[in-house]
Amino acid sequence: MKNNHQTFLIGAHMSIEGGLEKALERAQMVGSTTVQIFTKSNRQWFAKPLKKEEVEAFKNRAKDSNLQHITAHACYLINLASSTAETRKLSINALTLELERCDLLNIPYLVVHPGSHTGQGIENGIKYIAQGLDEAFEKRETKTMVLLETMAGQGTSVGSKFQELAAIRALSTHKNRIGFCVDTCHIFAAGYDISQDEFYEATWKSFDKTIGLEHLKVIHLNDSKTKLSACVDRHEDLTKGTIGKRGFELLLNDSRFFDIPKILETPKASLEDDARNIMTAKQLLTLKTKSTLNL
Repeated sequence: MKNNHQTFLIGAHMSIEGGLEKALERAQMVGSTTVQIFTKSNRQWFAKPLKKEEVEAFKNRAKDSNLQHITAHACYLINLASSTAETRKLSINALTLELERCDLLNIPYLVVHPGSHTGQGIENGIKYIAQGLDEAFEKRETKTMVLLETMAGQGTSVGSKFQELAAIRALSTHKNRIGFCVDTCHIFAAGYDISQDEFYEATWKSFDKTIGLEHLKVIHLNDSKTKLSACVDRHEDLTKGTIGKRGFELLLNDSRFFDIPKILETPKASLEDDARNIMTAKQLLTLKTKSTLNL
């Protein structure tokens, strides 16, 4: 979903406790213009079907809000790359369910972790992910696009290298239904340096050459507690980690990404933490960027 005018697309992942529409209310409370949610429990394979009144309440709240974009994140149990056939089957069914729910709620993007190959090797993991995505797409025709998220490189995870993500899309027979979500913490931990001027542009050139910037649909905006190339996923408040102030200045003032929703997944004890990180992001904008984004 793209805007007809430039807006600073910033928000956070919000809890759906009390009802899906409550997440949208929480997003507005902290000054968000975009939001990410789970459409069901992120720790369960299955969910009760959405009731008509739930769907209508969500759609009405979205329509009445100033939120320009809503993204969903898939359940953490999904592992399309697993070496176990039963896990892959459960994952495909769960992904199909998530796509159905997003479609009902008019959510255009579903962020999915590519998965872990569990020791069988990257090539097999990539093959299984592409096959699993295709099976889910063929089970359910939806308008919702799956966004494969960049990974930090922990354990046997697939997707810490741009080439791995590109290979998954290349193998799929439904390429038009696959996009990408870059997590700033993850790519930094995986060895892509966006913290300094001299390396920032090289990272995005690599992404563009390997995947294509036109396929980047969402950015997870997180600083990192761990060092460059640590391959450990630990999120930190903006400017407080090892990416630091300069890295986020570069990203937030990069006009190529003005139309891309930026979602905070920073440490949170209360909504005040999201509000504080959103304010930090706004303070990093230059006068030129503020003028462009009508701030």
